[in-house]
Amino acid sequence: MGDLLQPWHLIVLAVVAFLLFGAKRLPELGKGLGEGLKGFKEGLKGISEPSAPTTTAQNTAPPPPNSTPADQK
Repeated sequence: MGDLLQPWHLIVLAVVAFLLFGAKRLPELGKGLGEGLKGFKEGLKGISEPSAPTTTAQNTAPPPPNSTPADQK
C-alpha cells in the first residue's frame, strides 16, 4: 500500500485525466475541486469551533415593559 503514489503513478494518472477531459476542462475541474476543498475545510472549521454568543443583540433590544396587575386598571 505504501507504493501507491509513486511519481510514475501520478504521471500516468495525469495523462489519463488529460486524455479523458481535454485541455479546456482541466482548469475548470481544478478550480471546482479547489473551491470544494476550501468550502469543506471552512465547514469543518465551523463545526470544531463553537461560535461566540452574540451579546450585542441582547443589549440593543429594549427591555420588555414590566406590567403588574395594579398597572392594568
